Amino acid sequence: MPLHRSRTPARARGRARRAAVASALLAAAVLSGCGASNAQERVDVYAASSLTGAFTELAAAFEEQHPGVDVALNFAGSADLAVQIAEGAPADVFVAADEPTMQRVVASGRAVGEPVELAANRLTIAVAEGNPHGVRSLGDLRRADLATVVCAEQVPCGRAARALEERAGVALRPVSEENSVTDVLGKVRSGQADAGLVYVTDVAAHEDELDGVPLPGAEASANTYTVVGLDGAAPERAAEFTAFVTGPAGREQLRQNGFDVPG
Repeated sequence: MPLHRSRTPARARGRARRAAVASALLAAAVLSGCGASNAQERVDVYAASSLTGAFTELAAAFEEQHPGVDVALNFAGSADLAVQIAEGAPADVFVAADEPTMQRVVASGRAVGEPVELAANRLTIAVAEGNPHGVRSLGDLRRADLATVVCAEQVPCGRAARALEERAGVALRPVSEENSVTDVLGKVRSGQADAGLVYVTDVAAHEDELDGVPLPGAEASANTYTVVGLDGAAPERAAEFTAFVTGPAGREQLRQNGFDVPG
């Protein structure tokens, strides 16, 4: 009897352990199933840095209309993004700040369908609030007492700046050439530069600290933004997002952010 009594608790403990393991496995399976059913779809959007304000709002609106979809935004200079995409970056949508940059992605074979015109953006002179240096024209940026920054010619805002210079017959002497319009804007905002050529939308986004000096004829050198779906992991969502930003809601948001939109 004593021996029999000593074995019964051991068998009970073994059954208890097996039951605990089974329960744990069942719980893990349930949790795994829940995770799968609640997993969000993701669409990776690579967009020109000058679209940061507008596309942050558009992404939020798209997600609200499409529960379970996560729009992951990657903002940078269009030229840098085009290189990343051509090298195989996991992007589903690309928005370029000018057509030559878009054509690099098209030539890489990653575009699905034809790029669609999204908006246009023109340059202005960004200066500190109140325009303390009295900048009035493109020619003023040649003054020896002004530190001017522009975009490098290989990026969209730089090509637009060069076209503007050629039309006006003015050759600028910038203290630096940046790889994106965001970098130009940053130097003016921080006081490292007295003036910079940026998009009108950039000044509008920081109107509490910057003023813009209009440039006559800037419309003739405006950049056209285009958008295209890519051969990424979410082609259907990419097509939906592209249709959304080029549709009425998207164009209204872009207009509110200072872009010129088709129609």
